[in-house]
This record gives sequence, C-alpha cells and structure tokens, in this order.
Amino acid sequence: MFTVVLLTSPTALSLEPSLVESVRNAWGGGDAAWLAPDEAAEFEIPEMPSNLWQVWESCQAMRVDLLVLPTAHRRKKMLLADMDSTMIQQECIDELAEEAGVGARVKDITERAMNGELDFDGALRARVGLLKGLDSSVIDKVLAERITYMPGGRTLLATMKANGAYAALVSGGFTAFTAHVATELGFDENRANGLLIKDGVLTGEVGLPILGRQAKVDALEEITGRLGIGDCDVIAVGDGANDLGMLTRAGMGVALHAKPSVAAQCSLRINHGDLTALLFVQGYAKDEFQT
Repeated sequence: MFTVVLLTSPTALSLEPSLVESVRNAWGGGDAAWLAPDEAAEFEIPEMPSNLWQVWESCQAMRVDLLVLPTAHRRKKMLLADMDSTMIQQECIDELAEEAGVGARVKDITERAMNGELDFDGALRARVGLLKGLDSSVIDKVLAERITYMPGGRTLLATMKANGAYAALVSGGFTAFTAHVATELGFDENRANGLLIKDGVLTGEVGLPILGRQAKVDALEEITGRLGIGDCDVIAVGDGANDLGMLTRAGMGVALHAKPSVAAQCSLRINHGDLTALLFVQGYAKDEFQT
C-alpha cells in the first residue's frame, strides 16, 4: 500500500477538499483523513500511480505539494538534516562573504556548487580562500544579524524528539554555525567543516577532511550503526547537490525547496510547505505537533 499526502503552506491555507477528492477518486484511494484543516490531507492507494508526475505538476500550479510514499514504517527514528537553506534560510558562507565584500563572487560559486555544476570540495576551498583576512568576530555578527531559521524547524525537532527520534545536523558549512543552530533547535549532534583561524582572522583555508557529499552518507552510516537502526528508519532533508547521497540513501529523502537539478532526482519534494511538512509526510496530525 501507498499513502498520498497533499499539503500546502501553513501561511496560505489553500488545500481544497475538492482537489483531495479529485485525486483520491482518480487513483482509487481510500477515505481521506485531514491532518490539518485546509493544510494537509492523506489517503491510501493500492499501487504507485503511473501518472504521478503529471498530477504533481497540476498540484504545483495550485501551490500544493503532492507526495506518494510506502504506507509502512512512515514514522522515522532519526532526522538527518542539512543546514544551509534547509534549517536556516541562508547560506552561511554567502553571508560571511557579504561582510568581506566579496558577496557576489562567492554567491555565484555557491549557486553553481549546489546545482551540481562544480566539485563541492574545490568550490568550498575557492570560496573560503576569498574570506582570507576576515576578522573572526564577524562569525558572531553574522549569526546575530543575518541568520534566520526556516519556518517549522523547531516544531519538527520537538515533535520527532518527543516521539523518541534522534536528530543530527550535517552540513557542508561550518562548525561555528552548526554548533549554534544545533543548540538553538535541539539537535543531538552536528557535523560540519572547520574554518581555520590564526591571530583572530580567517586564514583562507578550510580544515581537513572536507565534509561534502560522501561525508553526509558516512554520517548516516555511522550514526545509524551506533543507534542500532537501519537506513529505512531515517528521514533526510536537504536542498543541494551535496545532499543527494543521503537523500537517496535514507528511507525517506525529502528535497525541501531544492535546486531544480536536485529535486529532479528525488521522489519526495516540498516546494510550498515548511519544515512541518516532514511531520505530515510521516503521518503526524497537527494536533500531535510539539512546540
């Protein structure tokens, strides 16, 4: 059996019962259950529909996300999350670059790297090199003034942890940011790259080894092994090319507001919902959300 989930943005409640019924009837689904009024609904179907992506495109035009996933084992025991443009709304290296006066150059490299056009390791080295000489105190300034959290993140973490899940933040960004974000949101651990600092300024070099695409897969393997759970017990979320390894490896990989080239390789895509969509996908109703 498969479960169909339709959801929309919690700030623009626009999920019409007529749309839910139309899709349910077309795919021979069971009775619809509303996880949140006007925001999220689900129903079961016996098999994966052959016209999934045509219907998905029609729903996208109505600002509705449509996901189809196996009904069994929906609630996951572990969250594995990217940070930049996933748990926070910015790319931390781009914000540092703005302070260093090289914002446009770094942003262009970041965009190309996240689209998979550039080798991640080389792109990271090039961007960090442009930050050479930046006072390390700018990191705290960026955290305080430039970083904002993706809506729904606190609720996602609180709800999954209240139900016994483990949460790990794995980023191609920097530990100075992941440590802060992990503490603020309630992650159990965080992994990222180190910015090398000498005499209070950035050296323009990144600590080795670089945490890139494979390192995120390695984190999934190491943490699940330590917890005694399987890949099938993990929900992973990210938006960039360096997230694809963990997104395709996890039992449930969700591309959240992802780059088109990344979303195209993922079967679960959230373009309109916020991070609480990951709870709806797991079958949580809104009255089960923790804050």
